[in-house]
Amino acid sequence: MTVGFLGLGVMGLPMARNLARAGTDLIVWNRTASRAAPPLRAAVSPADVFTGADVVILMLANDRVADQVLDGCDVSGRIVVNMGTVAPAYSAALGARIAASGGAYVEAPVSGSRGPAEAGSLVAMVAGDDPHVDAITPLLAPMCASVVRCGPVPSALRMKLAVNTFLISMVAGLAESFDFAARAGLDLSVLRTVLDAGPMASAVSRVKARKLAERDFEVQAAVSDVLYNSELIVAEGAPSPLLRVCRDLLASTAAAGFGGEDMAAVVKAINAQDVRRNVASDRPAAVVIESIRS
Repeated sequence: MTVGFLGLGVMGLPMARNLARAGTDLIVWNRTASRAAPPLRAAVSPADVFTGADVVILMLANDRVADQVLDGCDVSGRIVVNMGTVAPAYSAALGARIAASGGAYVEAPVSGSRGPAEAGSLVAMVAGDDPHVDAITPLLAPMCASVVRCGPVPSALRMKLAVNTFLISMVAGLAESFDFAARAGLDLSVLRTVLDAGPMASAVSRVKARKLAERDFEVQAAVSDVLYNSELIVAEGAPSPLLRVCRDLLASTAAAGFGGEDMAAVVKAINAQDVRRNVASDRPAAVVIESIRS
């Protein structure tokens, strides 16, 4: 089958390249056309992608972009696979709209950042009707090391938000650990060695620990994108006290002009002496931060 791919961002571009390398009959589109360089075969518009493809993968920034891109596209007879991160309620509504127009819809958000996207080692969480999930699962293999079924839409998006709750809290905690060590005059490379050798080490912690030790904030997962994910989690209504603290630290980091840097740059907000004034005083997170700092 011919596969369409819409959205060649930090993760979308390596994902599409992995599909192409695997021999997938692929046609792509991106708002910045220069990212769709050969050997990727580019379409003029999203509508052209839908005209030529049986399955169309969405790796778009958010629901607003998705609505703009899908406007005027004929989804009838196609399977639309949303691999981006959007609100679960939006995903459910999008699936209903696509079904009403004669198409099929599958959620397949992924856990991972640019490195795993380049390596083809993402973890996909999929949700949708079994026949459609069965049909698209082989297409995920060049991009994903694991594919986990989560049930009906929007279970996969909710699972992604649960995973990201842990990820965001973990990276913020790691950044605070490095801030503590720096203030104590410790050798950050030694802290990295201890953490990498210990039971808490993971692929993510090793990458982020290196970044924090070397002050390397080249983007793997951008502060602005992680902040967007944090807002989606908060909007789901769970208490999420730690996540709310992290959300506010990410907001402070973005407001300081670091939104395009890697999420490890949250350490810059932690470094700030006026961190308490950088979080909104009317949010529960501010109360938690105040109690931690006092």
